[in-house]
Amino acid sequence: MAMTSTDRADTRRRATPVLAVTALVLAAINLRPAVTSLGPVLEEVRASLGMSAAVAGLLTSVPAVCFALIGSTAPMLARRWGTGGAVAVGAVALVLGLAVRPFAGGTALFIALTALALAGIALANVLLPVVVKQRFPLKVGAMTGLYSVALNLGASTAAAVTVPLTGVLGGDWRLGLGVWALVAAVAVPPWIMLARDRVREDPQAAADVAPDMRLRHQPVAWALAVYFGLQSTAAYVIMGWLPQVFRDAGLSASTAGLLFAVTSVLGVPLSFALSAVAGRLPRQSGIAVGTGLFGIAGYAGLWAAPAAAPWVWAVLLGVSNCAFPLALTMIALRGRNTAVVVRLSAFAQSTGYLLSIPGPIIVGALYQHSGSWRVPLVLMAVLMVPQMIAGFLAGRDRQIG
Repeated sequence: MAMTSTDRADTRRRATPVLAVTALVLAAINLRPAVTSLGPVLEEVRASLGMSAAVAGLLTSVPAVCFALIGSTAPMLARRWGTGGAVAVGAVALVLGLAVRPFAGGTALFIALTALALAGIALANVLLPVVVKQRFPLKVGAMTGLYSVALNLGASTAAAVTVPLTGVLGGDWRLGLGVWALVAAVAVPPWIMLARDRVREDPQAAADVAPDMRLRHQPVAWALAVYFGLQSTAAYVIMGWLPQVFRDAGLSASTAGLLFAVTSVLGVPLSFALSAVAGRLPRQSGIAVGTGLFGIAGYAGLWAAPAAAPWVWAVLLGVSNCAFPLALTMIALRGRNTAVVVRLSAFAQSTGYLLSIPGPIIVGALYQHSGSWRVPLVLMAVLMVPQMIAGFLAGRDRQIG
């Protein structure tokens, strides 16, 4: 019996959840390899392109710039093309940036192509939570957990295997980085298919992420923004420079990549556990201070003896990096209702990412001028103090709205 147009529409609606899950996971896997694959081979990239340490520090700040600025265009693009369509555009930009970047002939073009790839990621950063709410309104927690696991696995895998892949491909770092364009390309077809299905699209959903300017007068909002910005600073310094710290301490490139992978992989179980505990508490101030203390301990260990117990330092910094899911949890808890939470999230994240831009650049400049990691590591340990203060203030039992 031939299918009617109604039957075909119903089949499409039944297939959509499977397609959405596939698209969501594939997109999440590709949200960090553009950054984490670069750290383990940064030394080779710098030598090949004649890139200074200060410029390399600028390169580690590009993600924050893109996430803060390009991400703000996501609602407009979603209104024009639908959420799925906007993510599909971002996925294509990511593939193009990753595919061409390794073959750039100079530093400026390399950075520009990195920015193109990260612009695609920025769109997905903002819109994937909207996709979860649109497609899985009754399973937001479970799908957000799946998305977080995929993100962390993508980040850690890229960090761990880029150097071995480079070796297998003849020792050319360009091929080792270029492989991740193939991984990103796998995510494009599902998003193109999902973009054609706007059955559950809400044209106002993307508009809801616009920042509420009145939040600028709320001390809690600023505490969250500063906390988010400082933890982002630490995260991007770790992503951009931690493998180099270990390599300068005498460890091999592959070991440095594995150590960074440990730092990233810890985020999978710890994010679930920390968010679950924090969500049950009226105050999260103690957890915010605790994660900061782990960070101080990790930086102190790297400062004193980086090669003596590198696995310990990697674990300590991995725990400290759980400030990211904690920040997201506190944003959700500080808003009195969903509308406030959405605006608060946009304000805290966009402002926070802007605040995080100078950090990696300063770290790179200090490394270049001092000739060692001791001064930059002192700076990172010192920055943990205002991060803990901001986290303490943001974690108090107070709500906006």
